[in-house]
Amino acid sequence: MSLVYSEEQRLLADSAREFLAARSPVAAQRRLRDEACAGGYDTSLWQEAVGLGWSAIPFPEAFGGLDFGCMGLGPIFEAMGRNLSASPLLSSVVLGGSLMHLAGSQAQQDQWLTALISGEQRLALAVDEKPRHAPLQTALTAKAEAGGYRLDGEKFFVVDGLEANAYLVAARTSGSAGDEQGISLFLVPANTPGLEVSALALIDSRNCARLRLNAVQVGSEALLGTVGAAWAALDEALDRGRACLAAELLGAGEQLFAMTLEYLKTRVQFDVPIGSFQTLQHRAARLHVELQLARSAVMAALAALDDSSLSAAERGRRVSLGKWKAGEVAAQISNEAVQMHGGIGVTDELDVGLYLKRIRVAQACLGDSDFHCARYGAFASLEK
Repeated sequence: MSLVYSEEQRLLADSAREFLAARSPVAAQRRLRDEACAGGYDTSLWQEAVGLGWSAIPFPEAFGGLDFGCMGLGPIFEAMGRNLSASPLLSSVVLGGSLMHLAGSQAQQDQWLTALISGEQRLALAVDEKPRHAPLQTALTAKAEAGGYRLDGEKFFVVDGLEANAYLVAARTSGSAGDEQGISLFLVPANTPGLEVSALALIDSRNCARLRLNAVQVGSEALLGTVGAAWAALDEALDRGRACLAAELLGAGEQLFAMTLEYLKTRVQFDVPIGSFQTLQHRAARLHVELQLARSAVMAALAALDDSSLSAAERGRRVSLGKWKAGEVAAQISNEAVQMHGGIGVTDELDVGLYLKRIRVAQACLGDSDFHCARYGAFASLEK
C-alpha cells in the first residue's frame, strides 16, 4: 500500500492547487459568506471544476468516470482545504454519487450518475438526526404503503442541503435505533409534497440544511437496493466522505501552519522576530511532527478505500484513524495559530479565524474525535 501520491496524482494535486489559488482564494469564500449565498458556493467555479474532471474522479469509465478512486480525490480535497474552497464535491459526488453507484438500480444509475458527473444535478445525503453523527441511530420511519412508502421524521446537518435537486434519505423500515439491519435508503426529490427544507446556520457559513418529512409519499422506485439492507453501502459511502474530509483537514492545517510560520518570521517584538523565541520554536516543531503523522494516517485511509483485498472492518478502522488524527492535528494548529498571532488572531480581518471555523465544522462532520475513537476501538476488538 503506497503512502505517497503517484506521479499522476501529484500532477492532479499541482493543477488543483494552482486552479483554486487563482479562482477560489480565501477572499472568495469571505465574499460568499458576506453575500449570504444560499448555495454556499460559486456555481460557475463548480462548472469549471467539472470541466477539469473532478466530479468524474471516483466513478467507473462505464458511467463516464475516470476511475481514479479515493487516492485521486485526496489531492483535490487537500487543495480545497488550503483555500477554504466550497463546492458540492463532497455532498453530491463523494456521498450521493457513491451511494447511487453502490446501491442504486441500473435505472437510477442511468438517470443520476451522468447528471452528477456533468454537474447538472445535485444530491445531498440526509442521515443524521442528532447533534452528533450517529448513523446507526436512524429513527426516521419509512412505512410500506400501497405502491410505495410513507416517510416521517427529521434530519439535521444535511451538507449542501439547500437547493439540492434531491435527497438520499436514510430511514428505518424495521428494527430499532442502533441496529444495522432495517436501514433503507430512499431518493426523495426536492419538490416532494411534505418535505420541508430549511437553513441550518453553522460557524463556517457553509450550506447546511434541516429536513422535515411529514407524511412524505414516495413510490417503490425511490428505494435504493434491498429494503432494510442499506447499511453496508451507507457505511462505505460515509467512509469515503470521512477520508475526503480528513484530506481537507490536512490541507487546511498545513496552510494555517505555513501562515503561522510566516508570521513568526516577520512579527518583531523586543527588536527581534518572535520566531527566534525558543518556546515558540518548540511549539512549531511539535506541530510539524504532528502534521507528518497526520499525512501518513490520511494517506493510509485513502489507500485503504481503494484496496479491495482489505476487509470492510480494516478499511473502516484506517479511515477512522485518519479522520481522527487529521481533525485533532488541524484543531491543535488552529488553536496555536490564534495564540501565536496574539490579539489579531481573533479578528475577522485575519484569515486565521476562517480556517479555525471551517476546521471545527469539518472535524465534527461525519464523526468527531469521540465517534472515531470509539469506532476504531470497536474494529480493533473484532481482530482479537
